[in-house]
Amino acid sequence: MAEQEVPAARDVRTEQDYERFARYRIAEIGCDAEAFGLSYNVLNLAYMMITDYEALVHRERGWTMPGFRLMFKLWVLGPTQPARLADLSGTTRSAMSNLINTLEKAGLVERTRDDQDRRVVFVALTEEGLRSVSGVFPKQNAREIRWFDVLDDAESAQLVELIRRVVAARPD
Repeated sequence: MAEQEVPAARDVRTEQDYERFARYRIAEIGCDAEAFGLSYNVLNLAYMMITDYEALVHRERGWTMPGFRLMFKLWVLGPTQPARLADLSGTTRSAMSNLINTLEKAGLVERTRDDQDRRVVFVALTEEGLRSVSGVFPKQNAREIRWFDVLDDAESAQLVELIRRVVAARPD
């Protein structure tokens, strides 16, 4: 494959131009342009998908993506302790508490105390939260399908496996 010409900074017009130019600049200072390229493209895809889901699915309900993700986790898991939700979400307990507060004020989640140990708190979807998540997820799922429609089944499975490997090997 022929080398692509590196654009001048003033000629950077697309994401691909930007990545190519950034990789060139990174290589100039002796850093790993391949690692940058992987990271840049994964982050770019994630940001684009989050923006898409928020704009076309969740914003009309007044939700953010983190709010929907929390409600979806509760839909999957049922009542769950806030600390476990924070761990599963890769966020701090403080951030999780703030998110729970916001969703609780909206009537979408509720806190309950364990019958055996009153110090233990669980978070669960309210009936409204349950209806909301199960009603909205099909719309997000349709967007998910559209995003990855460009891949065949084998490519999709391979991409999932590769991402899982990277996540499992998460550096300290």
